[in-house]
Amino acid sequence: MATDNAISVDVDVAKNLGLTAEEYDRIVEIIGRTPNFNELSIFSVMWSEHCSYKNSIMWLKTLPREGERLLVGAGEENAGLVDIGSGLACAFKIESHNHPSAIEPYQGAATGVGGIHRDIFTMGARPIASLNSLRFGDPHLAHTKHLVAGVVKGIGDYGNCFGVPVVGGEVYFHPSYNQNILVNAMSVGIVKVGETVSASADGPGNPVFIVGSATGKDGIHGATFASADLTEDSAEDLPAVQVGDPFQEKLLLEASLEVIATGAVVGMQDMGAAGITCSTSEMSAKSKTGMRIDLDKVPTRQADMKPWEILLSESQERMLIVCQKGREAELLAVFDKWDLECEQIGEVTDTGRLEFYAGGELVADVPSEPLVLGGGAPVYERETRRPAYLDKVDQFNMDDVPVPSDLRSVAEKLFKAPSLVSKHWITDQYDGTVRTNSITEVTPSDAGLVRLKGTDKALAVTTDCNSAYVYADPYVGTMIAVAEAARNIVCSGGEPVAITNCLNFGNPYNPEAFYQFVNAIKGMGEACRAFNTPVTGGNVSFYNQSQYEGGRVEPVYPTPTIGMLGIVDNIKRTMSLDFKDQDDVIYLVGDSKEDLGSSEYLRTIHDIEFSSVPYFDLKQEQKLHAAILAAIRGEHIKSAHDVSDGGLFQSLAESAIAGGHGFTVETDQQIRKDAFLFGEAQGRVVVSADESRTGDLEELLHHHGVGFLVLGRVAGDNFTVDGEDWGNLLAWEMRHNDTLATILEG
Repeated sequence: MATDNAISVDVDVAKNLGLTAEEYDRIVEIIGRTPNFNELSIFSVMWSEHCSYKNSIMWLKTLPREGERLLVGAGEENAGLVDIGSGLACAFKIESHNHPSAIEPYQGAATGVGGIHRDIFTMGARPIASLNSLRFGDPHLAHTKHLVAGVVKGIGDYGNCFGVPVVGGEVYFHPSYNQNILVNAMSVGIVKVGETVSASADGPGNPVFIVGSATGKDGIHGATFASADLTEDSAEDLPAVQVGDPFQEKLLLEASLEVIATGAVVGMQDMGAAGITCSTSEMSAKSKTGMRIDLDKVPTRQADMKPWEILLSESQERMLIVCQKGREAELLAVFDKWDLECEQIGEVTDTGRLEFYAGGELVADVPSEPLVLGGGAPVYERETRRPAYLDKVDQFNMDDVPVPSDLRSVAEKLFKAPSLVSKHWITDQYDGTVRTNSITEVTPSDAGLVRLKGTDKALAVTTDCNSAYVYADPYVGTMIAVAEAARNIVCSGGEPVAITNCLNFGNPYNPEAFYQFVNAIKGMGEACRAFNTPVTGGNVSFYNQSQYEGGRVEPVYPTPTIGMLGIVDNIKRTMSLDFKDQDDVIYLVGDSKEDLGSSEYLRTIHDIEFSSVPYFDLKQEQKLHAAILAAIRGEHIKSAHDVSDGGLFQSLAESAIAGGHGFTVETDQQIRKDAFLFGEAQGRVVVSADESRTGDLEELLHHHGVGFLVLGRVAGDNFTVDGEDWGNLLAWEMRHNDTLATILEG
């Protein structure tokens, strides 16, 4: 094996690997000499933003990280872990695979799904549900159509073959994502309390095994690739995109859970970003130990792979396992049963160093602790500057927006807007029924509902973020993202308990982009403390912007995606969004506001891109959630659906179509009609109730200090607004059910 120790290393080589001159000097100081190329490559991936969070960690530490249900908090293991009762715990996490998906959408999205599931079962939890949050550019562009088709097929093929249902998610379209799309994947798993395994490397002398797929040249420098801007030349980085095999992952899942049950496993970690380099360094640093690794023993797919290629490969479906010395045979027997490679490649040491050998030669010798977050990796405080475009946001005046004369046509045009219209063309490609745990596959709810077999409980899970709100006001917009996630959990009958996040922003060296990031973190922290939903982990994805010919740089809309977990203690108290019976009374719960800020209505109908963030009151939001949850538990209501994207009419239409009923409603004459129907002021929920329960419901709402308005009733087949017939329910559905498919396949 060629060792590459003869390659000359200097500061220019370091810069080519994504390091700064100052970081190179620091590496020389840590090692006490000039590093060789293998060692410099190790530092380059471990000190990338993707692995080290060097530009974000000081702000991430300000987020709430403690809660009475938390068993494992942020940064402690591969995923957060929450006690959900009945002797069970839930492991869950969300991560991005943005850059790979933008270059090779099918494999980029597929391996994003595979990687997040491995984070879950590496801890000993069985994945039972997945979600996603997707952002694409203008859907009429050929490039966008190509990306959507590849991403959706990648998610569907991998998840369907692996056997985990997609129970929720979101899809938005906006030109800011034309080149740099966002693909965020979330996994949720279940494990018995006390039966998890840690990503540790305790016990010098314990053997170290690599299990699963052989190591190839795919994914090399993937972490560095994810820590740089996309450019017109990024397609040349295609080797940085991994290739996935869901069938291999399924075998790895079953083998991993079985081997953990033997008790022979000391520690286990997925080989994700930075591959062997990351898993060996993080496990060693966590236990304050070291490892001696023989790279010649790593099974490879290509001949004559260089040490740095093996060290940096991000080939999928691989794990690093530390086994109890003397119990190797138990480990080998399990992986042999599942026909998976399992090779001992080294052992744990007490040196605190990572020593990598190839061809009998020591090709890299570095301390483990300075490589990792909190152990010596650089930490930076970047400059912030209020974005100039916010001046345009401040100039918005709703009085300058005319009220259209034909609001029925407006409603229909909004209903078929790509970000609002039915996404069934996408969701039909996902299997939502596998393992038969999904409740929302039959009855739609604001959040994904997953039954926990053998108990009376269910999980409520969701991903949420309206990036237009965050663009208009990063602080308030991110509070809204947390609040909407909690509102969706509550409207489904769950109690919000914790979040994971995927923070998608532009270049951290851009002061305006970092302003968005910092203020989003501040808003997230305040909202999470208010809802008692601590942050269990997630990831930061910077450099989501594109460089075009002439040097023009376009960042995406700031998108701090919230993945939230909720618990339904009694599965009989879940709630769906569909109208149930004709003549049920329809209420708008929450205060109506004359507000149009950052609405789809402004963008689609009036072509207004810069406007204020929608009305939001955190304290009133808390009162609303308490009232809705009490109404569900008291069986006062028969449906609940929050008012969010598209406004009140969109919520009414979605509940009507889902239930096969129309409605007749009256608008609030004190508020301009377009704002009442299409404004996206927060803190509102549409509920329906049997006539016999309206008195109890209104008394409950008064008790909680929550305003409400009787809108009208569930009706036959038509939509009627202020006495005007707006059309037939079935006709609306038939006209627009395939709108997205027509656009994307056209």
